Amino acid sequence: MKVTLRNFIFTAAAFSAAFYSNATLFAGDISAEAYIVIDHHSGHVLKEFNSNKKLQVASLTKIATAAVVLDWAGSTGQNLEQLATVPAFRPELAGGQGIQWAPGDRATLKELLYATLLQSDNIAAETLASHVGRLLSGGNDPELHSISFVAQMNALARKLDMPNTRFLNPHGLETLERKLPYSSAEDIAKLSAYAMSNPGFLFIVSQRERRITVQRGDGSKSQYKLLNTNQLIGKNSIDGLKTGTTKRAGECLAISAARSPEVRKEGDNFYVTPRRLEVVVLGSSNRFNEAQELLQEGWAEHESWLAAGRPETPRPQRRGIVGN
Repeated sequence: MKVTLRNFIFTAAAFSAAFYSNATLFAGDISAEAYIVIDHHSGHVLKEFNSNKKLQVASLTKIATAAVVLDWAGSTGQNLEQLATVPAFRPELAGGQGIQWAPGDRATLKELLYATLLQSDNIAAETLASHVGRLLSGGNDPELHSISFVAQMNALARKLDMPNTRFLNPHGLETLERKLPYSSAEDIAKLSAYAMSNPGFLFIVSQRERRITVQRGDGSKSQYKLLNTNQLIGKNSIDGLKTGTTKRAGECLAISAARSPEVRKEGDNFYVTPRRLEVVVLGSSNRFNEAQELLQEGWAEHESWLAAGRPETPRPQRRGIVGN
């Protein structure tokens, strides 16, 4: 007998084309302004509410920041162990976060990714954007470096068919911008599924904690223990993804969880299909409980969908709105 493991790491175009829905809305008591539950490998939408509504997504923006850095490193062969220097930054970015960064401090790109994704560190995200943006654009203009990096974030959004998304910075703070950045639950779900398909990204966000070393401008070194802001890591097979909170955005959360693969027999062949769901909750007052509840409901819907033979229900055509 032949055993076949299907490769479900999708291309961005295939993911967009496969984004389907059964249009079933969750009936429970959910405070979130918008949410969505999708099958990771096909993009099939299992549950949704206001999933295309443009909203602020706070630090969920950092999923795109990390994805751009990892894509850049993978495509150029750049080493994530290279050191990046913290640029001059606005005081609002510090926001009481644990690492007492100062301009001129240095850390590796890998350590900055951990700080960005686990502890949601704004200055780490800004440093990643400055370093990679400088290598993309060249020259010595810090503003151009940031613009170049954010352009890559929006290019990724276009690649993934995220029509209701506009990134303005690598950290997600909307109070520093003249315009408002925005995204939607569906767009963040597409981005989350894309990011979680990268083994390096999955490994980082699955960690509960991580120690990093910061090289100070005076030559000394400091170690910091990062704690994952996602309280659901390790519960119900949840191994990612990212939290986000601002006054305007409310509580936001994207999670990802895997279960044992589906195995079915056709003739003498066995087919093994991985199972993973992504849940995105925006504008919640109780994001962790609501995301867990939606995940359980999503798995129930997923079982029914599998039993029905994975029917594909086309999603309504939605026109992306430019501007605001």
